[in-house]
Amino acid sequence: MTPTSDGVRRAGHDPGRAVVGALGPLLAAEAGAEAPGAAVEPGDLEQAVWVRLFERLAGTGPPGDPVGWVRAAVRAEVRRIRRRAVREGALTADRAADPAEGTESAALRALTAGVVRSAVARTPGDCPRLLSAMLSSQDPTYREIAGELNISQGSLGPKRSRCLGCLRRMLAAEVATPEHGGKER
Repeated sequence: MTPTSDGVRRAGHDPGRAVVGALGPLLAAEAGAEAPGAAVEPGDLEQAVWVRLFERLAGTGPPGDPVGWVRAAVRAEVRRIRRRAVREGALTADRAADPAEGTESAALRALTAGVVRSAVARTPGDCPRLLSAMLSSQDPTYREIAGELNISQGSLGPKRSRCLGCLRRMLAAEVATPEHGGKER
C-alpha cells in the first residue's frame, strides 16, 4: 500500500480488505448469536472482534482459516467479557462488605447465609446435594449438576423446583420477614 497525496493509504489488492469484506456477515451472525449469553450488545462484541482482527492483520497478517478464526475470536471475547463481569461482581461484593457499610449489616448478611446453609442441609431426600450444587461458587451447569447427582437433566428442573419450595417453606418459618415499612412480624 502506498500513501496518496491526501495521506490515505490505497491498496490495489489488500488481502486484509478482502478478509474484512468476506468476514463481515459471519462476524455479525456470530456476535448476534453469542452476545445475549454474555449480556453484551452484539455491536459491542462485533467491534471488539474487529479490533482483534485489525491488530492481527497489522501484525501477522490474515488468519489461515478466517472462518475458524472469527468463531474462535468471538468465543474468546465472550469469555473475556464474562471473566470481567465476574471480577467486577467480586469487586462490588467486596465493596458491599466494606466496614463503612456497618457491622450490623455484615453480621445480618452472614447470619442469613448461615441460616440458608443450615436449612439446605436439613431439606429431605436429594435436596441437600442438589441445592448445595446450585449454591456452589463454581456455578455448575444443569448438565454438570445432573451428572453429579446421577439424574437426567430433564428431571432436574422439577426436582429443583420442589427442593426450592421446601427450602422456601423452611426459611419462612425461621427467618422473620420484615413488613412493609421495616417492622418485623
